[in-house]
Amino acid sequence: MSERPFRISRELLIVLIVCAAVGLFGSWWVDHRWGARSLPPGSEEIKAEEQSDGGNETDVLRSLENAAVKVVEKVGPAVVRIETVEKAVVNDFFVGQIIQEREGIGSGVIIDEDGHIITNNHVISDASEIMVYLPNRTDPYRGRVVGTDPFTDLAVVRISGRDLPAAPLGNSDELRVGQIVIAIGNPYGFESSVTLGLVSALGRGLLLDPKYNLQIEGVIQTDASINPGNSGGPLLNLNGEVVGINTAIIQNAQGIGFAIPINTARAIAEELIAHGKILRLGILGGTIDEVFAARYERNTGKSLPVKSGVFVVEVVPNEPAAAAGLQPGDLIFAVGGDRIRSMEELTAKVREAGHGGELAIDFYRGEERFVTTARL
Repeated sequence: MSERPFRISRELLIVLIVCAAVGLFGSWWVDHRWGARSLPPGSEEIKAEEQSDGGNETDVLRSLENAAVKVVEKVGPAVVRIETVEKAVVNDFFVGQIIQEREGIGSGVIIDEDGHIITNNHVISDASEIMVYLPNRTDPYRGRVVGTDPFTDLAVVRISGRDLPAAPLGNSDELRVGQIVIAIGNPYGFESSVTLGLVSALGRGLLLDPKYNLQIEGVIQTDASINPGNSGGPLLNLNGEVVGINTAIIQNAQGIGFAIPINTARAIAEELIAHGKILRLGILGGTIDEVFAARYERNTGKSLPVKSGVFVVEVVPNEPAAAAGLQPGDLIFAVGGDRIRSMEELTAKVREAGHGGELAIDFYRGEERFVTTARL
């Protein structure tokens, strides 16, 4: 019987070549991964790698811990406790009018060696006496109000002293959501309490006074614990810079606190120190536009006497607008002899007049036209 020559089909040859290539690659990868041993790691080596990963996590936490400690050591001496006494006249059925004293507590932060302290307006408003305590100091300084701004719930108090510590101010525009922040204050009177958290959100709106619908924009939201007594204290970054002034919490909610950006607080403080007040007309309202005009006509059955300007919703007491006699419902259409079309143009006119300046204001009350003068 004749023998046939053995032949390898083309398909089988391709398969053999591929298998050989895979084998060579596998051998190279094993050597590359585990070295010349060409064996997978044993249990001890796996355990060593896990310990190494755990060590890295511990190092990260320890670095964060050290950074937080350094921040507190750096800024803590400049965070003060503010105690206030407010005197109020109360009508008593038996003895008539009596004076009652109410005590309050809050926080603040010294911003310069001259003893200027930024705090919240609601901490010191209506206070007849302000006592300022530095950490580890039992005898207080007497505080003097430099100026207040209810529109931003900020105030500046000054104390007289020597070698006063001051906290460095940062740039709140550089904050990012998720960034670690530290709050220092005196919640419930517990002096120099420190909490740590994250920037939860930026650019929040915060209602300061429901009565007058006062709202501040651009507020920092944080989950660092902020409690009564923390108000006016600093919110800090890990560089030990003040990036916000703690101002409020939402009652019955956990992990939701708010701070006024330090860029806003710095500008307000500088103006209060220079002039004792913030340059504002003192009204709350909005721009007259087609939507407002349509709503006005629908609610009153009358047409607006002007097509552009500013409508007044609230007049803040003790501000230039109140002194000038403006009232809610007035429609301002000209300032300083020039027509205005928006709230922004009204604000620009106020800034142009400056502190101590005067503004002639043309407005409608109902269908009657009036002119008044606001002294800024």
